[in-house]
Amino acid sequence: MKTFKLPDLGEGLQEAEISEWHVKAGDVVEIDQPLVSVETAKAVVEIPSPYAGRVEKLFAEAGGVVHLGEPLVGFEGEEADAGTVVGEMAVGKEVVDEAPVERGGNRASGSVKATPAVRALARRLNVELSMVTPSGPDSLILASDVQRVANILKEAGPVETVRGVRKAMARNMALAHAEVVPASLYDDADIHAWARGTDTTIRLVQAIVAACKAEPSMNVWYDSTAGTRVLVQRVDIAIAVDTPDGLFVPVLRNCDKRDAADLRRGLDAMRHDVENRKIPPEELRGGTITLSNFGMIGGRYASPVVVPPTVAIVAAGRIADRVVAHGGAPAVHRLLPLSITFDHRAVTGGEAGRFLAAMIADLEHA
Repeated sequence: MKTFKLPDLGEGLQEAEISEWHVKAGDVVEIDQPLVSVETAKAVVEIPSPYAGRVEKLFAEAGGVVHLGEPLVGFEGEEADAGTVVGEMAVGKEVVDEAPVERGGNRASGSVKATPAVRALARRLNVELSMVTPSGPDSLILASDVQRVANILKEAGPVETVRGVRKAMARNMALAHAEVVPASLYDDADIHAWARGTDTTIRLVQAIVAACKAEPSMNVWYDSTAGTRVLVQRVDIAIAVDTPDGLFVPVLRNCDKRDAADLRRGLDAMRHDVENRKIPPEELRGGTITLSNFGMIGGRYASPVVVPPTVAIVAAGRIADRVVAHGGAPAVHRLLPLSITFDHRAVTGGEAGRFLAAMIADLEHA
């Protein structure tokens, strides 16, 4: 049997969730015929067949997770693939301390301490010992600790496995939390001079472009391993899009070379592709700076998360009428709250402040 293994799908991804099979065992397929759709990197990717012939075996079911290099599809043929044989795994009987696993895959400090009887109870009640706060001596987990967590989980409802888009989001947020040194600035733009019906998102995109020209150090990729940064000449803005499935961040390309109408068409096309889960994986990569217009949903200020290799994210809060000092007297103006988080390893406070000032200056024009 010829075995086709899960190929490298880019971005260093190590696994993919089977979204939909397009073939079944016994089907005859042609080269490049779609075999399966997998969900990874916040997009549904279609994988074509590398062979022509009859499908002998599917190694995973819809909803299952396949890791990079693991068997995906078996085809009839004479070539055997040694990697398709999975041997038996011996089950050890010795009880040892186990280090808990934190979200994002990092090992937590210390170990989980429990007797064999308590471990058996946890397995029976489907309780992960890493979730249990110990109350016994020397951080020993007691049966009552496991039962307490089991009762909480029972009241909370069924456990939901985090997959697909949300899993990718969790991985990215864990990476950012572990690596970035964040700092934030907050201010308001007085947009009282805007005409009714002004496209807020596009004006924010244009203001980011203007600010990147005034302070290029915010439109940067930073490599902490090599200790280098690249000042990117183009402005490719990653724009956060909220969906029921999780957060997508497609990239609006060459914003510094496009007019408002063209930017709006590009943004609408991206949103349509995201909503229909047809966004190509390459459109979710390569942003040079990020925008989150969360104010369309609610909230005034935020501390948004910078995801490497970018060094800055702009967040816009809910526009509202507020009392300001104008011409020496109180007046009611429309204000747009702005939040900027930057990676303080690569950006100084002065650079971030100049960037924010340039954004506000651009936004306050009619």
